[in-house]
Amino acid sequence: MCAGIDPRSLHNRNLMNAIEVDHATKIYRRYARRRQFATLKSALLSGTIARDLKPDETFAAVRDVSFQVPAGCTYGIIGRNGSGKSTMLKLVAGITKPTEGQVRVNGRVSALIELGAGFHPEISGRENVFINGIMLGLTKREVASRFDEIVEFADLRDFIDAPVKTYSSGMYMRLGFAVAIHVDPDVLLIDEVLAVGDEAFTHKCLDKLAEFRRRGKTILLVTHSLNLVERFCDEALWLDGGHARGAGDPRRVVAQYITDVSKSEEQQLAADDAKAQQLVATPEPPPSPVPVAPAPERVPSDEDTAEPADMFQATEGRWGSREVEITEVTLAAEDGQPGHIFEAGGRLEVRLKIRAARPTRDFVFGLGIFTADAVLVYGTNTDLEEYESDELAGDGEVRICIDRLDLVEGTYKVDVAVHKADGCPYDYHRLLYTFRVKSPTKDVGIYRPSHRWAFSPTIRFKASRRPASQG
Repeated sequence: MCAGIDPRSLHNRNLMNAIEVDHATKIYRRYARRRQFATLKSALLSGTIARDLKPDETFAAVRDVSFQVPAGCTYGIIGRNGSGKSTMLKLVAGITKPTEGQVRVNGRVSALIELGAGFHPEISGRENVFINGIMLGLTKREVASRFDEIVEFADLRDFIDAPVKTYSSGMYMRLGFAVAIHVDPDVLLIDEVLAVGDEAFTHKCLDKLAEFRRRGKTILLVTHSLNLVERFCDEALWLDGGHARGAGDPRRVVAQYITDVSKSEEQQLAADDAKAQQLVATPEPPPSPVPVAPAPERVPSDEDTAEPADMFQATEGRWGSREVEITEVTLAAEDGQPGHIFEAGGRLEVRLKIRAARPTRDFVFGLGIFTADAVLVYGTNTDLEEYESDELAGDGEVRICIDRLDLVEGTYKVDVAVHKADGCPYDYHRLLYTFRVKSPTKDVGIYRPSHRWAFSPTIRFKASRRPASQG
Protein backbone atom coordinates (compact mmCIF):
# COMPACT_ATOMS: atom_id res chain seq x y z
CA MET A 1 0.00 0.00 0.00
CA CYS A 2 1.25 3.47 -0.87
CA ALA A 3 2.62 5.71 1.85
CA GLY A 4 0.31 8.29 3.37
CA ILE A 5 -2.97 6.44 2.68
CA ASP A 6 -5.57 6.00 5.39
CA PRO A 7 -7.02 2.50 4.78
CA ARG A 8 -10.40 3.67 6.11
CA SER A 9 -10.59 6.22 3.28
CA LEU A 10 -10.71 3.37 0.75
CA HIS A 11 -14.03 2.17 2.17
CA ASN A 12 -12.91 -1.44 2.08
CA ARG A 13 -12.59 -1.42 -1.70
CA ASN A 14 -9.74 -3.29 -3.36
CA LEU A 15 -6.55 -1.35 -3.94
CA MET A 16 -6.83 -1.54 -7.72
CA ASN A 17 -4.81 0.46 -10.18
CA ALA A 18 -6.22 3.94 -10.73
CA ILE A 19 -4.13 4.40 -13.89
CA GLU A 20 -2.82 1.72 -16.25
CA VAL A 21 -0.65 2.64 -19.22
CA ASP A 22 0.11 -0.38 -21.42
CA HIS A 23 2.78 0.04 -24.14
CA ALA A 24 1.47 3.48 -25.05
CA THR A 25 2.87 5.24 -28.11
CA LYS A 26 1.80 8.62 -29.40
CA ILE A 27 2.96 9.64 -32.88
CA TYR A 28 2.52 13.12 -34.28
CA ARG A 29 2.97 14.40 -37.78
CA ARG A 30 5.86 16.75 -38.51
CA TYR A 31 4.44 19.81 -40.18
CA ALA A 32 6.34 21.11 -43.19
CA ARG A 33 5.57 22.73 -46.50
CA ARG A 34 5.33 19.43 -48.30
CA ARG A 35 2.23 17.23 -48.14
CA GLN A 36 -0.02 19.97 -46.83
CA PHE A 37 -3.71 19.36 -47.51
CA ALA A 38 -5.75 22.35 -48.59
CA THR A 39 -9.02 20.92 -47.23
CA LEU A 40 -10.26 17.98 -45.19
CA LYS A 41 -11.87 16.64 -48.37
CA SER A 42 -8.52 16.55 -50.19
CA ALA A 43 -6.93 14.80 -47.22
CA LEU A 44 -9.64 12.13 -47.12
CA LEU A 45 -9.56 11.61 -50.89
CA SER A 46 -5.80 11.07 -50.76
CA GLY A 47 -6.16 8.18 -48.30
CA THR A 48 -5.45 7.83 -44.60
CA ILE A 49 -3.79 10.92 -43.15
CA ALA A 50 -1.36 9.35 -40.69
CA ARG A 51 -0.83 5.78 -41.87
CA ASP A 52 0.75 6.72 -45.18
CA LEU A 53 3.24 9.19 -43.74
CA LYS A 54 6.92 8.37 -44.16
CA PRO A 55 9.07 7.89 -41.03
CA ASP A 56 10.76 11.27 -41.50
CA GLU A 57 7.32 12.92 -41.57
CA THR A 58 6.44 11.78 -38.04
CA PHE A 59 7.90 11.81 -34.56
CA ALA A 60 7.00 9.81 -31.46
CA ALA A 61 6.29 12.06 -28.47
CA VAL A 62 5.84 8.91 -26.37
CA ARG A 63 7.23 5.51 -27.37
CA ASP A 64 6.17 2.16 -25.82
CA VAL A 65 5.70 3.41 -22.25
CA SER A 66 4.06 1.24 -19.59
CA PHE A 67 3.36 1.93 -15.92
CA GLN A 68 0.65 1.50 -13.29
CA VAL A 69 -0.46 3.85 -10.53
CA PRO A 70 -2.26 2.12 -7.64
CA ALA A 71 -5.30 3.91 -6.27
CA GLY A 72 -4.29 6.35 -3.56
CA CYS A 73 -0.70 6.81 -4.77
CA THR A 74 1.05 10.04 -5.66
CA TYR A 75 3.02 9.40 -8.83
CA GLY A 76 5.57 11.81 -10.29
CA ILE A 77 6.78 12.10 -13.88
CA ILE A 78 10.10 13.87 -14.46
CA GLY A 79 12.28 14.57 -17.48
CA ARG A 80 13.72 17.30 -19.65
CA ASN A 81 11.63 19.63 -21.78
CA GLY A 82 10.34 17.71 -24.77
CA SER A 83 10.71 14.32 -23.07
CA GLY A 84 7.01 13.43 -23.43
CA LYS A 85 5.78 14.30 -19.93
CA SER A 86 2.91 16.56 -20.94
CA THR A 87 1.92 14.24 -23.79
CA MET A 88 1.67 11.37 -21.31
CA LEU A 89 -0.50 13.46 -19.01
CA LYS A 90 -2.80 14.31 -21.93
CA LEU A 91 -3.09 10.61 -22.77
CA VAL A 92 -4.09 9.83 -19.18
CA ALA A 93 -6.56 12.75 -19.16
CA GLY A 94 -8.16 11.50 -22.38
CA ILE A 95 -7.42 14.76 -24.18
CA THR A 96 -5.64 12.75 -26.86
CA LYS A 97 -5.62 9.04 -27.71
CA PRO A 98 -2.57 6.79 -28.03
CA THR A 99 -1.51 5.81 -31.54
CA GLU A 100 -0.64 2.39 -30.16
CA GLY A 101 -1.24 0.70 -26.81
CA GLN A 102 -3.85 1.42 -24.17
CA VAL A 103 -4.45 3.90 -21.35
CA ARG A 104 -7.07 3.10 -18.69
CA VAL A 105 -8.18 5.35 -15.83
CA ASN A 106 -10.61 4.33 -13.08
CA GLY A 107 -12.67 7.00 -11.34
CA ARG A 108 -13.49 10.66 -11.84
CA VAL A 109 -10.56 12.58 -13.33
CA SER A 110 -9.74 16.24 -12.81
CA ALA A 111 -6.89 17.66 -14.87
CA LEU A 112 -4.92 20.87 -14.48
CA ILE A 113 -2.73 20.57 -17.53
CA GLU A 114 -2.48 23.86 -19.40
CA LEU A 115 -2.80 27.34 -17.96
CA GLY A 116 -6.38 28.51 -18.46
CA ALA A 117 -7.37 25.39 -20.42
CA GLY A 118 -11.17 25.30 -20.68
CA PHE A 119 -11.60 28.95 -19.69
CA HIS A 120 -13.42 31.31 -22.04
CA PRO A 121 -11.57 34.64 -21.96
CA GLU A 122 -14.58 36.82 -22.76
CA ILE A 123 -16.78 35.74 -19.86
CA SER A 124 -16.37 36.20 -16.13
CA GLY A 125 -14.54 34.01 -13.67
CA ARG A 126 -17.91 33.17 -12.06
CA GLU A 127 -19.34 31.83 -15.31
CA ASN A 128 -16.11 29.93 -16.05
CA VAL A 129 -16.27 28.21 -12.65
CA PHE A 130 -19.75 26.87 -13.43
CA ILE A 131 -18.85 25.82 -16.98
CA ASN A 132 -15.66 24.05 -15.88
CA GLY A 133 -17.32 22.38 -12.91
CA ILE A 134 -20.06 20.97 -15.13
CA MET A 135 -17.47 19.84 -17.71
CA LEU A 136 -15.67 17.96 -14.91
CA GLY A 137 -18.83 16.06 -13.99
CA LEU A 138 -20.60 18.15 -11.35
CA THR A 139 -24.20 19.30 -11.50
CA LYS A 140 -24.99 23.01 -11.47
CA ARG A 141 -26.28 22.64 -7.89
CA GLU A 142 -23.02 20.95 -6.81
CA VAL A 143 -20.95 23.73 -8.35
CA ALA A 144 -23.12 26.34 -6.60
CA SER A 145 -22.64 24.62 -3.24
CA ARG A 146 -18.84 24.69 -3.66
CA PHE A 147 -18.56 28.06 -5.36
CA ASP A 148 -17.64 30.09 -2.28
CA GLU A 149 -14.92 27.58 -1.32
CA ILE A 150 -13.47 27.75 -4.84
CA VAL A 151 -13.35 31.55 -4.89
CA GLU A 152 -11.92 31.73 -1.37
CA PHE A 153 -9.21 29.19 -2.20
CA ALA A 154 -8.28 31.09 -5.37
CA ASP A 155 -8.34 34.40 -3.47
CA LEU A 156 -10.27 36.04 -6.33
CA ARG A 157 -13.36 37.40 -4.58
CA ASP A 158 -12.70 40.94 -5.86
CA PHE A 159 -12.18 39.76 -9.44
CA ILE A 160 -14.57 36.82 -9.85
CA ASP A 161 -17.03 38.84 -11.94
CA ALA A 162 -14.35 40.33 -14.21
CA PRO A 163 -13.70 38.80 -17.65
CA VAL A 164 -11.05 36.09 -17.45
CA LYS A 165 -9.07 37.82 -20.22
CA THR A 166 -8.19 40.50 -17.66
CA TYR A 167 -6.60 37.95 -15.32
CA SER A 168 -2.85 37.56 -14.86
CA SER A 169 -1.24 34.16 -15.41
CA GLY A 170 -1.15 33.64 -11.63
CA MET A 171 -4.89 34.39 -11.34
CA TYR A 172 -5.61 31.96 -14.18
CA MET A 173 -3.65 29.25 -12.41
CA ARG A 174 -5.22 29.87 -9.01
CA LEU A 175 -8.74 29.65 -10.39
CA GLY A 176 -7.97 26.57 -12.49
CA PHE A 177 -6.38 24.76 -9.55
CA ALA A 178 -9.23 25.72 -7.21
CA VAL A 179 -11.85 24.32 -9.59
CA ALA A 180 -9.85 21.15 -10.27
CA ILE A 181 -9.47 20.18 -6.62
CA HIS A 182 -12.99 21.13 -5.52
CA VAL A 183 -14.73 18.75 -7.91
CA ASP A 184 -13.47 16.06 -5.48
CA PRO A 185 -11.85 13.84 -8.14
CA ASP A 186 -10.63 10.29 -7.64
CA VAL A 187 -7.63 11.05 -9.88
CA LEU A 188 -5.99 14.47 -10.00
CA LEU A 189 -3.62 15.25 -12.90
CA ILE A 190 -1.31 18.23 -12.48
CA ASP A 191 1.19 19.64 -14.97
CA GLU A 192 3.91 22.22 -14.25
CA VAL A 193 1.34 25.03 -13.96
CA LEU A 194 2.11 25.42 -10.22
CA ALA A 195 5.38 27.08 -11.26
CA VAL A 196 3.58 30.37 -12.03
CA GLY A 197 2.07 30.74 -8.57
CA ASP A 198 3.50 32.89 -5.81
CA GLU A 199 5.10 31.25 -2.79
CA ALA A 200 2.08 31.63 -0.51
CA PHE A 201 -0.30 30.02 -3.00
CA THR A 202 2.19 27.26 -3.78
CA HIS A 203 2.25 26.34 -0.08
CA LYS A 204 -1.55 26.33 -0.05
CA CYS A 205 -1.58 23.99 -3.06
CA LEU A 206 0.95 21.64 -1.45
CA ASP A 207 -1.15 21.54 1.72
CA LYS A 208 -4.17 20.61 -0.39
CA LEU A 209 -2.20 17.88 -2.15
CA ALA A 210 -1.17 16.51 1.25
CA GLU A 211 -4.82 16.47 2.26
CA PHE A 212 -5.68 14.59 -0.95
CA ARG A 213 -3.04 11.99 -0.13
CA ARG A 214 -4.48 11.49 3.37
CA ARG A 215 -7.92 10.96 1.84
CA GLY A 216 -6.61 8.24 -0.47
CA LYS A 217 -6.87 10.19 -3.71
CA THR A 218 -4.62 9.40 -6.66
CA ILE A 219 -2.33 12.16 -7.92
CA LEU A 220 -0.29 12.14 -11.12
CA LEU A 221 2.19 15.02 -11.04
CA VAL A 222 4.39 16.28 -13.88
CA THR A 223 7.05 18.63 -12.58
CA HIS A 224 10.62 19.89 -12.85
CA SER A 225 10.75 20.21 -9.05
CA LEU A 226 12.81 17.17 -8.07
CA ASN A 227 12.53 18.09 -4.41
CA LEU A 228 8.74 17.99 -4.73
CA VAL A 229 8.91 14.51 -6.27
CA GLU A 230 11.15 13.22 -3.49
CA ARG A 231 8.95 14.71 -0.76
CA PHE A 232 5.46 13.95 -2.05
CA CYS A 233 5.58 11.06 -4.49
CA ASP A 234 5.33 7.37 -3.65
CA GLU A 235 6.76 6.39 -7.04
CA ALA A 236 8.27 8.22 -10.00
CA LEU A 237 8.79 7.75 -13.73
CA TRP A 238 11.64 9.29 -15.73
CA LEU A 239 10.89 9.98 -19.40
CA ASP A 240 13.63 10.83 -21.86
CA GLY A 241 12.96 11.38 -25.55
CA GLY A 242 9.57 9.70 -25.20
CA HIS A 243 11.05 6.54 -23.64
CA ALA A 244 10.85 5.38 -20.03
CA ARG A 245 14.40 5.48 -18.62
CA GLY A 246 13.62 4.65 -15.01
CA ALA A 247 10.73 3.98 -12.63
CA GLY A 248 10.20 3.15 -8.97
CA ASP A 249 11.48 4.72 -5.76
CA PRO A 250 11.50 8.53 -6.23
CA ARG A 251 14.93 9.10 -4.65
CA ARG A 252 16.53 6.45 -6.83
CA VAL A 253 14.83 7.69 -10.02
CA VAL A 254 15.70 11.33 -9.25
CA ALA A 255 19.33 10.35 -8.56
CA GLN A 256 19.50 8.55 -11.94
CA TYR A 257 18.01 11.56 -13.68
CA ILE A 258 20.41 14.02 -12.01
CA THR A 259 23.38 11.83 -12.98
CA ASP A 260 22.23 11.78 -16.61
CA VAL A 261 21.63 15.55 -16.64
CA SER A 262 25.12 16.12 -15.22
CA LYS A 263 26.63 13.99 -17.99
CA SER A 264 24.77 16.00 -20.62
CA GLU A 265 25.82 19.29 -18.99
CA GLU A 266 29.42 18.05 -18.85
CA GLN A 267 29.37 17.29 -22.57
CA GLN A 268 27.72 20.61 -23.42
CA LEU A 269 30.15 22.67 -21.33
CA ALA A 270 33.12 20.83 -22.84
CA ALA A 271 31.78 21.45 -26.35
CA ASP A 272 31.13 25.15 -25.63
CA ASP A 273 34.64 25.62 -24.20
CA ALA A 274 36.22 23.85 -27.16
CA LYS A 275 34.28 26.07 -29.57
CA ALA A 276 35.30 29.25 -27.72
CA GLN A 277 38.96 28.20 -27.74
CA GLN A 278 38.87 27.49 -31.48
CA LEU A 279 37.30 30.86 -32.27
CA VAL A 280 39.86 33.00 -30.47
CA ALA A 281 42.93 33.97 -32.41
CA THR A 282 45.71 36.14 -31.01
CA PRO A 283 44.32 39.68 -31.11
CA GLU A 284 45.85 42.70 -29.45
CA PRO A 285 43.50 42.80 -26.45
CA PRO A 286 43.24 44.66 -23.18
CA PRO A 287 45.27 43.40 -20.24
CA SER A 288 43.95 40.84 -17.82
CA PRO A 289 41.69 41.36 -14.85
CA VAL A 290 43.72 38.65 -13.12
CA PRO A 291 45.58 40.62 -10.42
CA VAL A 292 49.09 41.66 -11.39
CA ALA A 293 51.84 43.24 -9.37
CA PRO A 294 52.10 47.05 -9.52
CA ALA A 295 54.39 47.94 -12.40
CA PRO A 296 57.19 50.50 -12.21
CA GLU A 297 57.28 53.19 -14.85
CA ARG A 298 58.95 51.98 -18.02
CA VAL A 299 59.22 52.71 -21.71
CA PRO A 300 56.48 50.85 -23.64
CA SER A 301 57.74 48.12 -25.96
CA ASP A 302 56.30 46.46 -29.04
CA GLU A 303 55.13 43.58 -26.85
CA ASP A 304 52.67 45.74 -24.95
CA THR A 305 48.94 45.57 -25.56
CA ALA A 306 46.55 48.49 -25.74
CA GLU A 307 45.44 49.87 -22.37
CA PRO A 308 41.60 49.69 -22.07
CA ALA A 309 39.34 52.22 -20.43
CA ASP A 310 38.02 49.41 -18.21
CA MET A 311 40.03 46.19 -18.01
CA PHE A 312 36.91 44.24 -16.92
CA GLN A 313 35.16 44.99 -20.21
CA ALA A 314 37.33 42.48 -22.10
CA THR A 315 35.32 39.66 -23.67
CA GLU A 316 36.52 36.10 -24.08
CA GLY A 317 39.75 35.82 -25.97
CA ARG A 318 43.45 35.03 -25.87
CA TRP A 319 46.46 37.27 -26.26
CA GLY A 320 50.11 37.79 -25.40
CA SER A 321 53.61 37.47 -26.83
CA ARG A 322 53.63 33.65 -26.37
CA GLU A 323 57.26 33.70 -25.22
CA VAL A 324 55.79 31.60 -22.44
CA GLU A 325 52.70 29.71 -23.53
CA ILE A 326 49.85 27.94 -21.71
CA THR A 327 49.45 24.86 -23.90
CA GLU A 328 46.70 23.11 -21.96
CA VAL A 329 44.19 23.95 -19.19
CA THR A 330 42.36 21.25 -17.22
CA LEU A 331 39.80 21.48 -14.42
CA ALA A 332 39.79 18.43 -12.12
CA ALA A 333 37.69 17.30 -9.13
CA GLU A 334 38.29 15.15 -6.03
CA ASP A 335 39.09 12.02 -8.03
CA GLY A 336 41.60 13.86 -10.20
CA GLN A 337 39.53 13.32 -13.34
CA PRO A 338 39.01 16.26 -15.71
CA GLY A 339 35.49 17.69 -15.69
CA HIS A 340 33.21 20.71 -15.72
CA ILE A 341 30.67 19.77 -12.99
CA PHE A 342 31.71 20.17 -9.34
CA GLU A 343 30.01 19.81 -5.97
CA ALA A 344 29.76 22.83 -3.69
CA GLY A 345 32.30 22.41 -0.91
CA GLY A 346 34.31 19.94 -2.98
CA ARG A 347 37.80 20.21 -4.41
CA LEU A 348 38.76 22.04 -7.60
CA GLU A 349 42.19 21.83 -9.17
CA VAL A 350 43.17 24.03 -12.13
CA ARG A 351 46.10 22.52 -14.04
CA LEU A 352 48.18 24.50 -16.52
CA LYS A 353 50.72 23.00 -18.90
CA ILE A 354 53.44 25.55 -19.64
CA ARG A 355 56.04 25.85 -22.38
CA ALA A 356 58.81 28.48 -22.45
CA ALA A 357 60.40 29.18 -25.82
CA ARG A 358 63.57 30.23 -24.00
CA PRO A 359 64.58 30.44 -20.33
CA THR A 360 63.22 33.42 -18.41
CA ARG A 361 63.45 34.70 -14.85
CA ASP A 362 60.48 37.07 -15.07
CA PHE A 363 57.16 35.25 -14.81
CA VAL A 364 53.93 35.36 -12.80
CA PHE A 365 51.04 32.89 -12.95
CA GLY A 366 47.49 34.16 -12.34
CA LEU A 367 43.98 32.82 -11.84
CA GLY A 368 40.60 34.56 -11.93
CA ILE A 369 37.15 33.11 -11.24
CA PHE A 370 34.08 34.95 -12.55
CA THR A 371 30.33 34.44 -12.57
CA ALA A 372 28.69 33.70 -15.91
CA ASP A 373 27.97 37.42 -16.32
CA ALA A 374 31.66 38.29 -15.71
CA VAL A 375 31.46 39.47 -12.10
CA LEU A 376 34.79 38.78 -10.41
CA VAL A 377 34.49 36.16 -7.67
CA TYR A 378 38.16 35.80 -6.83
CA GLY A 379 41.52 36.59 -8.36
CA THR A 380 45.10 35.97 -7.33
CA ASN A 381 48.57 35.39 -8.73
CA THR A 382 51.94 34.11 -7.60
CA ASP A 383 53.37 37.62 -7.19
CA LEU A 384 50.55 38.75 -4.89
CA GLU A 385 51.13 35.62 -2.83
CA GLU A 386 54.85 36.51 -2.63
CA TYR A 387 56.30 33.79 -4.83
CA GLU A 388 59.45 35.35 -6.27
CA SER A 389 60.17 34.01 -9.74
CA ASP A 390 63.58 32.44 -10.33
CA GLU A 391 63.72 30.41 -13.53
CA LEU A 392 61.32 28.97 -16.11
CA ALA A 393 62.67 26.80 -18.93
CA GLY A 394 61.12 24.27 -21.31
CA ASP A 395 57.92 22.44 -20.37
CA GLY A 396 56.32 22.52 -16.96
CA GLU A 397 53.05 22.24 -15.05
CA VAL A 398 51.29 24.56 -12.61
CA ARG A 399 48.49 23.39 -10.30
CA ILE A 400 46.20 25.73 -8.40
CA CYS A 401 44.45 23.64 -5.73
CA ILE A 402 41.21 24.89 -4.13
CA ASP A 403 40.43 22.45 -1.32
CA ARG A 404 36.88 23.76 -0.69
CA LEU A 405 34.86 25.26 -3.50
CA ASP A 406 32.63 27.38 -1.27
CA LEU A 407 30.46 28.79 -4.04
CA VAL A 408 26.69 28.73 -4.41
CA GLU A 409 25.15 26.71 -7.21
CA GLY A 410 25.71 28.27 -10.62
CA THR A 411 27.94 28.60 -13.67
CA TYR A 412 31.40 30.14 -13.42
CA LYS A 413 34.19 31.17 -15.83
CA VAL A 414 37.94 30.90 -15.36
CA ASP A 415 40.76 33.19 -16.50
CA VAL A 416 44.34 31.88 -16.46
CA ALA A 417 47.47 33.83 -17.35
CA VAL A 418 51.22 33.91 -17.34
CA HIS A 419 52.78 37.37 -17.55
CA LYS A 420 55.74 39.45 -16.54
CA ALA A 421 55.93 41.01 -13.09
CA ASP A 422 55.02 44.37 -14.66
CA GLY A 423 51.84 42.89 -16.13
CA CYS A 424 52.95 42.48 -19.74
CA PRO A 425 51.22 39.23 -20.87
CA TYR A 426 53.00 36.21 -22.23
CA ASP A 427 49.74 34.28 -22.61
CA TYR A 428 46.36 35.32 -21.29
CA HIS A 429 43.21 33.18 -21.59
CA ARG A 430 40.10 35.25 -20.91
CA LEU A 431 36.80 33.48 -19.97
CA LEU A 432 37.65 30.38 -22.04
CA TYR A 433 36.98 27.75 -19.36
CA THR A 434 33.64 27.02 -17.73
CA PHE A 435 32.58 24.99 -14.74
CA ARG A 436 29.28 24.49 -12.96
CA VAL A 437 28.75 24.13 -9.22
CA LYS A 438 25.95 21.82 -8.03
CA SER A 439 24.46 21.99 -4.56
CA PRO A 440 21.40 20.57 -2.79
CA THR A 441 21.16 23.91 -0.96
CA LYS A 442 19.55 26.60 -3.11
CA ASP A 443 21.02 29.64 -1.36
CA VAL A 444 21.80 32.86 -3.21
CA GLY A 445 24.77 35.10 -3.90
CA ILE A 446 28.22 33.86 -4.92
CA TYR A 447 30.21 32.81 -1.88
CA ARG A 448 28.93 30.24 0.63
CA PRO A 449 30.96 30.46 3.86
CA SER A 450 31.04 27.46 6.15
CA HIS A 451 28.49 28.13 8.87
CA ARG A 452 26.02 26.65 11.33
CA TRP A 453 22.81 27.73 13.10
CA ALA A 454 22.20 27.80 16.83
CA PHE A 455 18.86 28.39 18.59
CA SER A 456 17.67 28.89 22.12
CA PRO A 457 15.49 26.14 23.66
CA THR A 458 12.33 28.20 23.00
CA ILE A 459 12.88 27.96 19.23
CA ARG A 460 12.28 24.53 17.73
CA PHE A 461 12.40 23.13 14.21
CA LYS A 462 11.52 19.79 12.76
CA ALA A 463 14.45 17.78 11.39
CA SER A 464 16.26 19.56 8.57
CA ARG A 465 15.69 18.12 5.09
CA ARG A 466 19.21 19.16 4.09
CA PRO A 467 21.96 16.52 4.32
CA ALA A 468 24.05 17.03 7.44
CA SER A 469 27.27 17.04 5.38
CA GLN A 470 26.38 20.41 3.88
CA GLY A 471 27.46 22.27 7.02
